[in-house]
Amino acid sequence: MINVSRFLTMGNADPVEHSDIPVLPFDQFRSDVVGAIADGLRLGALTARAESDHSVRIYAVLLDDLTGLIHAASATTPHGSFPSLTPDCPQAHLFEREITEQLGVEPRGHPWLKPVRFHAAYSGRPQPWAGPDGAPPLIGVTDYFRVEGDEVHEVAVGPVHAGIIEPGHFRFQCHGEEVFHLEISLGYQHRGIERRLLGGPDRRTIHYFETLAGDTTVGHTMAYCHAVEALIGLHAPARAQALRGIALELERLANHVGDLGALAGDVGFLPTAAYCGRLRGDFLNMTAAMCGSRFGRDLVRPGGVVFDLEPEQVGALTSRLADAERDTASAVNLLWNTPSVMARLEDTGRLERGTAESIGLVGPAARACGISRDVRHDFPSGIYQFSHLPVSTWGTGDVFARAYVRWLEIQQSIRFIREQLQVLPGGPCIAEVGPLPPGRFVVSLIEGWRGEICHIATTGPDGAFAHYKVIDPSFHNWFGLALALRGQQISDFPLCNKSFNLSYSGHDL
Repeated sequence: MINVSRFLTMGNADPVEHSDIPVLPFDQFRSDVVGAIADGLRLGALTARAESDHSVRIYAVLLDDLTGLIHAASATTPHGSFPSLTPDCPQAHLFEREITEQLGVEPRGHPWLKPVRFHAAYSGRPQPWAGPDGAPPLIGVTDYFRVEGDEVHEVAVGPVHAGIIEPGHFRFQCHGEEVFHLEISLGYQHRGIERRLLGGPDRRTIHYFETLAGDTTVGHTMAYCHAVEALIGLHAPARAQALRGIALELERLANHVGDLGALAGDVGFLPTAAYCGRLRGDFLNMTAAMCGSRFGRDLVRPGGVVFDLEPEQVGALTSRLADAERDTASAVNLLWNTPSVMARLEDTGRLERGTAESIGLVGPAARACGISRDVRHDFPSGIYQFSHLPVSTWGTGDVFARAYVRWLEIQQSIRFIREQLQVLPGGPCIAEVGPLPPGRFVVSLIEGWRGEICHIATTGPDGAFAHYKVIDPSFHNWFGLALALRGQQISDFPLCNKSFNLSYSGHDL
């Protein structure tokens, strides 16, 4: 029996009074969070804010995939430190490192406490990297885990890469070609977006959400709009909900098809690589036909969508979707029918289900490990409350599984879009939005193409954002990539990396 009796329970995009969130003694808070996760819940977010009395208040948001309920509680750390949750709850490890860097409080007992994004503490507190009061130094900015032994060597890759990709540093501990350990260091794309959101919404707010992870414009903007609409008590028109769903699934299609093409390129299979490169453009152009932007910018806004579809546009999109569906099937099925491709995909970068569950993996990477976890099914909102998509899973946890889950989802997304175009509701596509109410708290979840997007918004006494937290799915999943490399050949890294295809900028907010 999962005990969350001391937590405040809510639904997805279901606002509550901030004052109703329990403030527990920290030992009780830690015990309840660790116990609930051990019993099957998972840590959607662990975030913190500085209070007026110079203490730090830490919030835990627990997600129950079986019931679709969200549980929240908090605790304060008045003395600059708190007992780390990470030794008993690995899902907390990166959240605690982030809290330490942002607010200068130390999670005592954290096994690998080092910076996440390399910046000064927002709170003005000194960061504890050098150790408090002359104590032995903690793990520093440039420290990396090292494996000692005969013929063990390090391979350092990045942050500047040979390809046109974002910056990230990968430190491999190897014996010959075998990878013993991979440590991933990011933070090079840090722009301070969450801090800039405080005091909003303002004229720049929507721009930040559309560009914080440029390949997930629709997903993050929808999560923000759902949060704002929930706080106000507004329901976007039915037509707008359907158009948002179409745009979100087109975003999923463009990225999934592009990823399958990139995986084909990584194993030197050029027919699918060339085909999918063109098909990704076709799906992006369908999004452009909706709003003028291939990435969906300027489409989704609080209250609904800015652009509507005329009947002739609906017909054109339906026809283009059918053509893309046929060509995608031809290109992708070449992969599954080519033994040399399957030999490279199968049993490469395997991640066991138990490991994936313990670290809180989300999205296609989790579903490829056999975990039935999808916000559209577990925490449905908007159009997904009325039009359901089955959860696509596979059980092997390898590169093949991560590729094949994408193919299953491509087929489901095409079916969903076709159905929505056939039965688009009438009426307006946007509603008027009023000011945000003071003292509210909301958790907004969206299933982006990489996985679960989580936005947490808190309004202050003036109705402006007093705290806003964004968790991109990459924040949960980078550690999964590191674990998938253990025991692999170092030459398998590009293929494993592409099979996750995580965001640097979405991680470095």
